[in-house]
Amino acid sequence: MTATDLAATERIALCGLLGAVNDDLGTPMGSEWERAAWAVPRSTFVPERIYLGDELEPCDRTNAPETWLRAVYANDSVVTQINDGEDPEGGERWASSSASAPSIVFRMLHMLDVHDGHRVLEIGTGTGWSAGLLAHAAGPGNVTTVEVDPALASEARERLCGKDVPADVITGDGAEGYADHAPYDRLVATCSVRSVPRPWVDQVKPGGVILTPWESPWVCYGLLRMTVDDTGTASGPFSPHSAFMLMRNQRTDLRIYRDVVRDDHQPDESTTSLPPWRVTGDDLAAQFAMGLQLRDVWWTWHDKPDVEGVTSRLWVATTDATSWAAVDWDGESDDRFTVWQHGPRRLWGEVEAAHAWWLLHDRPGPERFGLTVTATGESAWLDTPDQPVPTAR
Repeated sequence: MTATDLAATERIALCGLLGAVNDDLGTPMGSEWERAAWAVPRSTFVPERIYLGDELEPCDRTNAPETWLRAVYANDSVVTQINDGEDPEGGERWASSSASAPSIVFRMLHMLDVHDGHRVLEIGTGTGWSAGLLAHAAGPGNVTTVEVDPALASEARERLCGKDVPADVITGDGAEGYADHAPYDRLVATCSVRSVPRPWVDQVKPGGVILTPWESPWVCYGLLRMTVDDTGTASGPFSPHSAFMLMRNQRTDLRIYRDVVRDDHQPDESTTSLPPWRVTGDDLAAQFAMGLQLRDVWWTWHDKPDVEGVTSRLWVATTDATSWAAVDWDGESDDRFTVWQHGPRRLWGEVEAAHAWWLLHDRPGPERFGLTVTATGESAWLDTPDQPVPTAR
C-alpha cells in the first residue's frame, strides 16, 4: 500500500469512525468536536506498537499497517502499553495504558462542556489525543495535562508538539492535580477513581466542573460529573457509562489464595437464598449499587473448584484482606446456596443487605445516584444529596 493509498484509506476510516461515534451517542456529535477530530486525528497519537486481543499480542504499524489502522479507527479502546512499560519476558501481560474508545472520549467532551478560553486540567495524558482535542476547543495555552508515567508523558509531549497543538504536559501524580496553573474551569480524568482526590476540588473554581470515570472494588463503571460551589464542596450525579483503568495510586493487587484465605482459617457455615450471580452478573445497575454500599469489598469467581459437590464458587473479600466469604453453587439448585464466612465482618450478610436495599428502592441505575465531596470526606446519595446511600463500613 502506497502512502497515497494509506492516506485515502485513513480518511475513509475516520469518516466511518465518526459515523460509528454518532450512532453510539444517539445524536450527532457537536460540530466543534467533529472539526477537532479532523484537525487532531487519532492515528497521529496512537503509538507505532499496540497490543491486540485477549493475549495482548503486539501489532506494529510498520509490519502490519492495515491491521494497525483498523484497530486505531475502530470505535473501541486500543491497548498502548502493557505492564507499566516493563518487558514481561514471557510472563503475564496486563494492560497498563490505552487509547479510550472514541465514543466515550467524545461523550465525555460533550459532558464537560468546554468552551474557547476555558482553562482545563486533564488527569491522565496517555497518548495525548484527548489533550489535543481539548486544546483545539479551549484554545492555545489553556490545557494542562498530567501523566504519572514519564515515558508516556514524553511521548505525548512530542506528539502534541508535532501536531502544533499547544498543551502543557506535566509529569507527576494526577491525584495532586497541578496547582501552578489553577484555578481551572474544567477538570477531566481519563482514569477511574475510587475516591475523588481533594486537590481536584480545591483547584477548580466555583461553578467549574469535574468529570471523572468511577470505580469501586466491586465494579468499574460510571461517570461522575460534579460542580464545585463557593464553599469548596463538589457535588453531582453519576451516569451509566465508561470503564477506565484505575488511577495508579489507587490500585490494589489482591488474590484470594495468595492474600486472603489461609490454611488455619475456620469459617462459619450457613446458607443463603440469594443467587450469587444476582450481584455479580450482567446487571450493571445492581453491581453499581453494590459498589457504592460496599466500598471496600471485591469479588472473584472460581469455576470448577476442587471441592466435592461444588460447580462454582463466588469469593468476596475486603480490600484489607481481613474478612472473606465464599458462596457455593452445586450446579443444580437455584434457591439454596452454602455460605462460608471468616473474619470480623459477615460479608455475605452485608451483600444480602445491600442487595435488599437496592430492590427496596426500585432497582436504581447509576443515573439516580450522586456523590458529594466536602473538606471532611465524601458521601454517595440516591436522587438527592439529602438521601444518603447506606455504607457497610
